[in-house]
Amino acid sequence: MIGHSGCAFELPAPRATADVALKGGATVVLRRHGNPGGPRILLSHGNGLAADSYYPFWSRFLNDFDLFLFDCRNHGWNSTGDRTYHNPRIFAEDLDTIVPEMGRLFGEKPCVGIFHSLTALVSLLLPSRGAAFEALILFDPPLCKPGMSQWEFETQVEELVRNIRLRATHFRTLDEFVEVMEYSSMFRGLDLRSRLLLAQTTLRRRPDRKGYDLRCPPVYEAQAGEFITAYAALVDMESMRCPIKVIGADPTMPHTYLPSFDARLVAKIDYDFIPEAGHFVPLEAPARSHALSVEFLEREALLKRGSGR
Repeated sequence: MIGHSGCAFELPAPRATADVALKGGATVVLRRHGNPGGPRILLSHGNGLAADSYYPFWSRFLNDFDLFLFDCRNHGWNSTGDRTYHNPRIFAEDLDTIVPEMGRLFGEKPCVGIFHSLTALVSLLLPSRGAAFEALILFDPPLCKPGMSQWEFETQVEELVRNIRLRATHFRTLDEFVEVMEYSSMFRGLDLRSRLLLAQTTLRRRPDRKGYDLRCPPVYEAQAGEFITAYAALVDMESMRCPIKVIGADPTMPHTYLPSFDARLVAKIDYDFIPEAGHFVPLEAPARSHALSVEFLEREALLKRGSGR
């Protein structure tokens, strides 16, 4: 057990799990938590992370919502597979497979998607254009900010990818991983318990029991990052078929999402930001992130529509 174990979160066991088969022989583990009689939510994570890393956020939905979690292929609960299929376009196809499978396995019911960063982008690339969702709540999607050139956006992403490639893949202890995070500006907004949770949910014990490896290897994480600018340019908000709520990081920070100055998109997107929060918005500010999400669902009258069996 890690040295700070007294601060660690105890994650609840899912009510149910199901394996969903995907292209290229991959499988993702779909997990059900919460209240089966409540409105349905499907939630996933950012690049290199895991859905369980967001427990301080998603735990707030457990009493009232029928909550489903999944990790993208090669992340979290899933085994590491073929890197050929590790990119946002394939993740979007995966999501368009996971949603109907969830309905088939657990009963059809309206569903709201809640996604962060990489999976927020993925949800905007869906071949179905989001038709399977009643609404999408997206935390800090990696899109080019208004006023920023495509070259500047690509340069920022390239720097991030370079840093990912330099990341260590093996750690002797979970504490060692937590200590490394303390020196990273990306994780500056996370408290100790959240960093411990990241260690628990993004590292996997080695078969020889000699330390831990990242569940999503940096070479995979970097590859997904390399594709971000190309696929971000393909996003067409106007074509999306469901209401969209975007919750961004502090807009004074360099990498945060901002809505376009295009008046058509201002009308399409319900936008908020959380002051002083960095890119890991739902991890840094889980209570405020939950409150803004519920306010949006209430305003869109989705809470009553989403309840059922």
